Amino acid sequence: MPFELPSLPYADTALEPYYTSKIIGFHHGKHHKAYVDNLNKLIAGTPMEGKALEAIIQESAVDPPKAGIFNNAAQIWNHTFFWQSMKPLGGGKPSGELAGKIDQAFGGYEKFAEQFKTAAVTRFGSGWAWLVLDGGALKIVSTPNAETPITKGQIPLITIDVWEHAYYLDYQNRRPDFVQSFLDHLVNWDFSAQNLAKAK
Repeated sequence: MPFELPSLPYADTALEPYYTSKIIGFHHGKHHKAYVDNLNKLIAGTPMEGKALEAIIQESAVDPPKAGIFNNAAQIWNHTFFWQSMKPLGGGKPSGELAGKIDQAFGGYEKFAEQFKTAAVTRFGSGWAWLVLDGGALKIVSTPNAETPITKGQIPLITIDVWEHAYYLDYQNRRPDFVQSFLDHLVNWDFSAQNLAKAK
């Protein structure tokens, strides 16, 4: 079966006013969909057709001639994870075990937020900032373009997309404002805590 565009986990107006239906329409309905359509075309009739998305990502990541396949497959995965990383009435500080691990790894939520913002804002060009579990420890990493932590054995807990198409219609060139809105009003700590629990 060909890959299909994953549905959003909320209505396209649910994140307003911090992330509008206009940008979701373009970001999800155009950009994310294009990656799905492109991947289906690239793998049609090849041994990768019918494989799971994660398997395609891992296999193509180590095969330079398959860079086009990797870019589209990884962007499908990254974007799907990004939509889940946000929720209506999100933002603020995490709680429970996740909060404790953040305090342990970064010296408190405020220091985590500062480092996460720096990773997102200083990513040159297009890419992502992530909170990941790496060898049992929480880390903040930044990846360029379609790169994803899952190819490096890291377990993503949350991500923010800092490609310009992710925020430009709402925030123009004000990437720092988008990142601050993500942390204050959008980030889905419940999803992050679920990912942490699954990793045990």
